[in-house]
Amino acid sequence: MDTSPFLSLPGAVDIADSGVPSHYGSPLAEQRALLDGAIVDLSDRAVLSITGPDRLSWLNSLTSQSLLGLQPGESSETLLLDVTGRVEHAVRLIEDGSTLWLLVDRPEATGLLAWLDSMRFMLRVELTDHTETLATIGTLGEPPLPIAAPNAVPLIWHDPWHAVTPGGHQYARGEHPGASWSWSERVVPRDALPSIVARVESGELTAAGTLAADALRIAAWRPRFATEVDERTIPHELDWLRTAVHLTKGCYRGQETVAKVHNLGHPPRRLVMLHLDGSEGVHPARGAEVTLDGRVVGTVTSSALHYELGPIALAIVKRSTDPAATLTVDADGTPVAAAQEIVVPPEAGAEAHVPHLPRLGAVTRTPRP
Repeated sequence: MDTSPFLSLPGAVDIADSGVPSHYGSPLAEQRALLDGAIVDLSDRAVLSITGPDRLSWLNSLTSQSLLGLQPGESSETLLLDVTGRVEHAVRLIEDGSTLWLLVDRPEATGLLAWLDSMRFMLRVELTDHTETLATIGTLGEPPLPIAAPNAVPLIWHDPWHAVTPGGHQYARGEHPGASWSWSERVVPRDALPSIVARVESGELTAAGTLAADALRIAAWRPRFATEVDERTIPHELDWLRTAVHLTKGCYRGQETVAKVHNLGHPPRRLVMLHLDGSEGVHPARGAEVTLDGRVVGTVTSSALHYELGPIALAIVKRSTDPAATLTVDADGTPVAAAQEIVVPPEAGAEAHVPHLPRLGAVTRTPRP
């Protein structure tokens, strides 16, 4: 993978070997900067497109979200499921009136393109990989960037996580930290990256690393395919019906599982946010075991040190795990106590109305002006 020009900035460190900066020396300060409109280099991700008059109806028939009414300049997200309802791909979408743009993590691109190509049949659609010419920048603000607009519509993906989308359903109860999540991903010409870096060096723009973005994402309970999804994941477990699934649209692969679990059953696992005891000074990695009374009940999917909340993590645990219990996370051999903040309650699914569960360990969240 090519390295990004952002890695030439002072203090830039790529601890994930992803080709983009994880941080620039001050991850906590970078979280604050990100809240104030800093930019995050996401040029390690892929940009794909679907052209042709059948593009929306075709993808609508294959994936979980309703896309038929997508207008130029609108964005959405959708999931490609297998026949048993398990998540195979998560795709961020931008429609510009002539082309449907797909933003995905780089490892997904080849497999997604190959599968979509196999499903074209006689439909009027064409698939293209633009990753060599287009790149993505993430932000919570409105920074001045040279946004690509090949069909006169700026390519900006606005994350829908701030609210339940039409046809969706939220399992989380009470105040939702995602309500103030204003994340967007802006597509720019890849050859413009050096000039954007120069503007950071001059002080015109501020850059934050991917660690800062992850910390704020975790605090917003926002799932990501690269971290929260494994080979068993169904959308209900991550509260992803909130923005990526339309419950009353027509048939698509995996729909039967989506409907049955939502209307008749319960997801076998559930997403929680963990407030970790930081007294030991250790931090769990992705994949760390989560236990209760010595029994493994789940796995950490993402973790971070948040500038206000301290050490936090997202984890997938068994549905039967006591939501009031303090769990234990194995941080490289050191047991760390973890209070649960309930994202998906155990009763999610067939119960039309679940009781309010307290958000254990949570702090009062004051919306930023």
